[in-house]
Parts: sequence; C-alpha cells; structure tokens
Amino acid sequence: MKIALNGTVMESGEAVISIYDHGFLYGMGLFETFRTYGGRPYLLKQHMKRLKAGCEAIGIRYNPDVNALQAMITTLLEANGLNEGYIRLTITAGIGELGLPSNDYEQPTELMLVKALPPHNERLYDEGKELRLLRTVRNTPEGAFRLKSLHYMNNIIAKRELLASGASASAEGLMVSHEGLLAEGIVSNLFFVQSDIIYTPSTDIGILPGITRQRVIELARERGYTVREGHYLYDELLAAEEVWLTTSIQELVPVTRLTDEAGSSVIVGNGSAGPVLRELLLAYREDTEAQQR
Repeated sequence: MKIALNGTVMESGEAVISIYDHGFLYGMGLFETFRTYGGRPYLLKQHMKRLKAGCEAIGIRYNPDVNALQAMITTLLEANGLNEGYIRLTITAGIGELGLPSNDYEQPTELMLVKALPPHNERLYDEGKELRLLRTVRNTPEGAFRLKSLHYMNNIIAKRELLASGASASAEGLMVSHEGLLAEGIVSNLFFVQSDIIYTPSTDIGILPGITRQRVIELARERGYTVREGHYLYDELLAAEEVWLTTSIQELVPVTRLTDEAGSSVIVGNGSAGPVLRELLLAYREDTEAQQR
C-alpha cells in the first residue's frame, strides 16, 4: 500500500520513523479514523477539531489543514486503486531526547494510512450483533477527558478477553467503569432506547467523545427525540427496547443479543433492528449522501 508520511507519498515499506520519536518511546500521539463516501471523508472538520484539541492538550503543535488533508486522501485513494477508503491519520510527537520533555513538541510526525473498507453486509443492520459484557474495566482517561491516543493497551486487553470468551465472530465487547457504570465498546460508543427516550453514557465517565456518537445525538434531537447523556448500569441496558453501537466505519449497528461475563444471553427487543435505530440509520445515510452533492 502507498501511504503518506509528512506529506510525501511512498510505499509503506519505505516509510521510516525515528526510534527517538516520542510516539514510539512514550506513546505521545493521537489518531483519527474515518471513512469516505463518494471519495470524500465524512465529518472531516469535526474529526480534525477533536484532533487539534487533543494535540493542544498534550503539547503537540499541530494545526490540521483540512483542504490539504482532503487532497492527500484523494491522492492516496487513487494511488491505491480505491474508490472508497478507511482512513487513519496519526500524529505523533516527533523526535525528542531520551527522557520526558520539558517543552512542547514543535515538529510532529504526520502519517496517513488507507485501506479498503470492510465488505458491506446489509443483513448486519437488520439482524444486529452480540454485545458481550467484559471483566476488563475501562481505564481512566489520560487527562480531563478521553483522548484518541496511542495508549491503546486497555482496548487490546479487552479485545483479547472478547476473543477468548466464546463470543460470536462479529461480537463487540462492552466495558464498564471502575464504578460499574456503562462506558463504551472496545471500538464503539453505546446507545439504548426505553420508552422512546434515547440514552447514552456521558463523557464524564471517561468514554471517548465519538464523532459519530455526537452526530447521531444531533440527528436524533433534530427529529424530536429526547437524548439523555448520563450514568447507567448494565441492568438498565437489559431492560432496553433497542440497543445500538456507533463507529465511523460501520455507522449505527443494532445490538440484538446481550451476553454477560458468565455467558448468559438475552435477546434485545424482538431480535432485530428497532424502529428508532432504523430511522436514525436512514437519517445518517442521508447525511452522508448530502455531502456528496
């Protein structure tokens, strides 16, 4: 695959990052993942706003140029023979001395990777997937709020637990906070519905403030739904009429089976995507189509 390193397109095997880059030495770096529709990245400005704020919080001097990034995405898609793509933009702190920094990072490393989107399976959006409660607890955020940082060990440990649990192949894992509050999936944000009210864990629990999560909240409120961000327990999820997950790549995916740590499962609703999810998924897809016009 061809990639872009600091604005230069090259073969992935030719890319070199210094062993003194503090992204490698200390995990000082952030990333964003998003996908294209019609060759254009969806919600790119929102992703870059989050990325810039995160970089400022950890002293990385990076000011994303949305137009230049859009042009590079187009270039990489063409170079890799792709019409659409899964994009990952990573910003690391850049080269530094061995030891913790005493000043801001002035020369970050910018790395853009692309790959083909996973095969689309429309049945997933009707039949849904399993969500399995994990014993792995969501760690506390790096600072005042969760960053989409290179410190991904908590998520990987959770993924390893999920793989060893006997869950279905497409299942997502659900983490709770140290206080037992619903947090988020390994790579997703969580929503559920009770009596036409939409609930989602609040960011003060330490979840990632997902870009897709926020857009779904906006779309729901535009359609007259009450959306409550708060503190919820697993028992409340078990009583939900609908449950779904949001990710930038898979959009809104229904959860039709909840499984606890002991392997005991319950079916959500009637075992297929519910009416609120279907309405919001349609609205979301209409929103992605609008950006192509």
